Amino acid sequence: MEILKIAAFSDGDSGGNPAGVVIGDKLPTVETMQRVAAEVGFSETAFAAPLNSGWRVRYFSPESEVPFCGHATIALGAALALKFGAAEYALTLNGAEVTVSGEQDGHIIKAALQSPPTKSETAPDAMIDGALKLLGYRRDDLDTHIPPARANGGADHLILALKDRRKLAAMDYDLDAGRAFMNTHNIVTIALIVAETDTLFHARNAFASGGVLEDPATGAAAAAFAGYLRDINWTHDNVIDIIQGEDMGMRSLLRAEFSDKIGSSVRLSGTARIMK
Repeated sequence: MEILKIAAFSDGDSGGNPAGVVIGDKLPTVETMQRVAAEVGFSETAFAAPLNSGWRVRYFSPESEVPFCGHATIALGAALALKFGAAEYALTLNGAEVTVSGEQDGHIIKAALQSPPTKSETAPDAMIDGALKLLGYRRDDLDTHIPPARANGGADHLILALKDRRKLAAMDYDLDAGRAFMNTHNIVTIALIVAETDTLFHARNAFASGGVLEDPATGAAAAAFAGYLRDINWTHDNVIDIIQGEDMGMRSLLRAEFSDKIGSSVRLSGTARIMK
């Protein structure tokens, strides 16, 4: 089994979120995919096999299967472009149909995906208070212009917007407590956001549900967040940029583009680099 290691949403030749990619004639067993994902140790590994004119894809973190992973999809798009050429590829996930495209530009690979449909709802007070306690924040640390929300762009995330970039940099929490919290509320990550401008955001994503303290780039959360901004009529000009992973030393760049249609998918794009 060949396992490619690709950093998605990279900042040129550095940064990005490492993902494993396995492309085969058929998908391995669930037990094998879970074991390989744990051995690879990245936040997600994507497994792909031919299905009709496209690809059947499943995603595994070191501890569990996840319904959708943006950065691993970008990594898969890069891998497919390297193996089969520049194209748009149809992907069948466990509960959605999406596409990913990839093309090589010198030593950099460009990739873009169309997320599953998006949706959002107000986060319950108990969830908000529990997350704030977990992370060591208070209610007055929150940016009231972007209220807390449960948002989905292929998977559920809790969105918490902070007022102060320094508070974002100070994020810390107990991994076991975070895992219990996320599993109790059936969310994949807690996405912490700070707005620098109306269209530029800084983000950190706690990913204890997958056994990872933090993700340096989280495409699924970016799609969910973009859809949520559309839902609350944020001034966005249908495109936002997100800087993530900076506080981890893994600066990652994500762009989200979307229409005004509530619930429609989000286009996420970035570059990817092959890891040695």
